[in-house]
Amino acid sequence: MKYSFLLIPIVLFVFLSCNGDKSPKIVTVKVKAPFEMPAITIPDFSNCPKFPITDFGAIPENKEKNTLAIKKAIQKANQMGGGTVIIPEGEWITKKIHFQSNVNIHLEKGAVLLFSGNPDDYLPAVQTTWEGMECYNYSPLIYAYECKNIAITGEGKLKAQMDVWEKWFARPPAHMNSLKRLYNLAAKDVPVEERLMVNDTAHLRPHFIQFNRSENILLDGFSITNSPFWTIHPYLSKNVVIRNLNVYAHGHNNDGVDPEMSQNMLIEDCVFDQGDDAIAVKSGRNQDAWRLNTPTKNLVIRNCLVKNGHQLLAIGSELSGGVENIYMSNCKVKDDANMFHLVFIKTNERRGGYVKNIYVNNIGADKMSEGILGIETDVLYQWRDLVPTYEKRLTPISDIYLKNIKANSVKFISRILAQDKLPVKNVVLKNIKVDQIEGDHFIHKNVTNFKIDKK
Repeated sequence: MKYSFLLIPIVLFVFLSCNGDKSPKIVTVKVKAPFEMPAITIPDFSNCPKFPITDFGAIPENKEKNTLAIKKAIQKANQMGGGTVIIPEGEWITKKIHFQSNVNIHLEKGAVLLFSGNPDDYLPAVQTTWEGMECYNYSPLIYAYECKNIAITGEGKLKAQMDVWEKWFARPPAHMNSLKRLYNLAAKDVPVEERLMVNDTAHLRPHFIQFNRSENILLDGFSITNSPFWTIHPYLSKNVVIRNLNVYAHGHNNDGVDPEMSQNMLIEDCVFDQGDDAIAVKSGRNQDAWRLNTPTKNLVIRNCLVKNGHQLLAIGSELSGGVENIYMSNCKVKDDANMFHLVFIKTNERRGGYVKNIYVNNIGADKMSEGILGIETDVLYQWRDLVPTYEKRLTPISDIYLKNIKANSVKFISRILAQDKLPVKNVVLKNIKVDQIEGDHFIHKNVTNFKIDKK
């Protein structure tokens, strides 16, 4: 099988789309990849009016006034056809923030948006998700629903107060019973608006940033400290660029970026320091994803540094909508990072979906506690005995290409464990260099057309 990896020059074309020169310009980002990669469209707010939150009554350390000021500034920018909401230098405590279209939230250098740790500040419940299942739950700290042309930019910081969320990291029986309830509601196709998950004991923590059914999104330049749950979650969204971010979150389920049923994305020049996976590609769970029928597709990741995390690139286990056309290149894992795999693809008999066309090129790492590549098709964790299998759908996995990978120490190069009925197909490893391998180089069960090329 022939394959190639291409460098990714980016060409920007700017087209004006203005209403009285106030609406954002639309910038087209063209990215080359080993597959046909559509151009990505994102907003440019450089010519839009600016709305400092202090003009709307914001006062440092006054949560109520800051929340209202940010809301009013967002409304004003939207009403004007586009604008930038300015968060000035200083610490500004706030409740939830909900985007409207044609709005940029700009964090000036030295600015900190500090998000309250009181769960009541994220009510009323909004349509969101929990681990691949749609529901009504606490609002994400920053939330966009059906928005166009939105951005978060600047050199400032987003930070979450964690006192309550850290207590919710535990999974006591009441929490697990709520998860079982949601699983059964989704499996039986109960309408999403009837899946209310906010009560005294469910404790389903909110995402930090979720873009839900939105498009033309830019995240650029700022840092994130702490997160109740998944940190950045593009969900059913299109045209997303995430660049120059510094993300630190070491709690339970604290992935860095979770693209889910989203398409046409670029993640570049970011630093991830995570308590879970750095980049975790998802596409929904079981019946919910089969209903929505939207793959995660056309994602390029490049020039990122991972300081800590379970996996550099994880795919699944919520992949029931399908995952295809993923290209990661020129990324590095810090020498003392506590990593399991560089690439880990996981699914189970309930998921269905598919995985294909995964390209990983030019990766450097130190020690993996597991290996370079892991693929497992029977990963159920606590769910194995917690809830039943309503319908079995296996996951076809094929066309996985790893090239120019360097690591110091691993247990194995690849471990691929698939079902007899549906082997993993077409896995090619080329120029994989590891200084020390503790066990068997290759641990394979039910794999066809596996190729290893040392050059």
